[in-house]
Amino acid sequence: MHHLALWLLGVIALLWIAEAIDLARGVPSLASLDDVPPIAKDRCPSVSILFAARDEAKKLPHALETLLSLDYPHYEVVAVDDRSVDATGAILTEAARRDARLKPVRVDSLPQGWLGKPHALQQAYEHSTGEWLIFTDADVHFAPDLLQRTIALAEAKGWNHVTLLGRAKMYTAGEKIAMTFFGLALLAGTRPWSAHDSRSQGYSGVGAFQMVRRSAYEKMGTHRRLAMEVIDDMKLGKLAKEAGVGSGAAKAGDAVSVHWHAGVGNMIRGTTKNFFAASGYKLPVTLLQIFGLVLMFDLPLAALPFVHGWARIFAAIAVALPLIATAGVAIEFRAPIAYAVTFPIGALIFAWMLARSMIVTLWQGGIVWRGTFYPLDELRRGVV
Repeated sequence: MHHLALWLLGVIALLWIAEAIDLARGVPSLASLDDVPPIAKDRCPSVSILFAARDEAKKLPHALETLLSLDYPHYEVVAVDDRSVDATGAILTEAARRDARLKPVRVDSLPQGWLGKPHALQQAYEHSTGEWLIFTDADVHFAPDLLQRTIALAEAKGWNHVTLLGRAKMYTAGEKIAMTFFGLALLAGTRPWSAHDSRSQGYSGVGAFQMVRRSAYEKMGTHRRLAMEVIDDMKLGKLAKEAGVGSGAAKAGDAVSVHWHAGVGNMIRGTTKNFFAASGYKLPVTLLQIFGLVLMFDLPLAALPFVHGWARIFAAIAVALPLIATAGVAIEFRAPIAYAVTFPIGALIFAWMLARSMIVTLWQGGIVWRGTFYPLDELRRGVV
């Protein structure tokens, strides 16, 4: 048993050393909007901000206020009300009456072969006019100078697709535990710094902010390529990478912010449709992900009091490195650094989110999203 523990903890420690080196090289290489001077206003191209809203009456007004308060000369906001039954449509109509830059579009029915959100974003694109398109969500807040800095970054880097990594607003202890771990998992799992490297298969895409040149988006195939893709935001980044249009990721800090879900319970329920989709609805892959999370983040800590010699050294390494990495995420998210010690709890929450998404999707034979049921076989055919 001692030899097995020594071997297993040694492998985990080596994996963590490799991961720590990758993070230490990759994260500092990410561009930051804070370091990018805004583009001159007389050089600003036209921009269309596109989002889909479904029963977002509670969060929409504050987010919409920031979208219509940008310090940018040539932009429009195309907001698609995707079959809402609350006051979303009325909010958009009233805001459009006051500000002509807002173009509300109403979707009353969903065509066969489409998920609601990709279809709504396709409609937004078809009603837009901008040279650059920005895909976001109905609850995301933008800083006034965001567009000028992002356009300047895209031009300086030669990117036609830009993903911005924003800041999560967190209020409860549970949110801080879960989101700091989620941030680490996103960095380690997607390696956003590799998106611009043509030699790498890595890509980056998040729902809060993706900007793509119109001609590049059309070359990628638009959201018609993502018609049945649940994680359409991530896969938009994949399409950009595959199309070779020039893609990159950068840190936005407070310039892009969102309160993702209120409380851990809502976070778990809200990701039920997403997490199994991330593996392409492949049971073995999801089980391996769950096993890997517990093995890498929880086993070394649990083993630490019971092992000795080299096994204890290996366990200590495998505890210290994720602790340091999580501390970095906590600092970036402006959460108390003490939340770094909660990474084993965050890993268990994340593992349960994966397990629950898999179990519920298999049990239902599909997912329910925006009030519509989609069978699992159709979803699997739509994976990009």
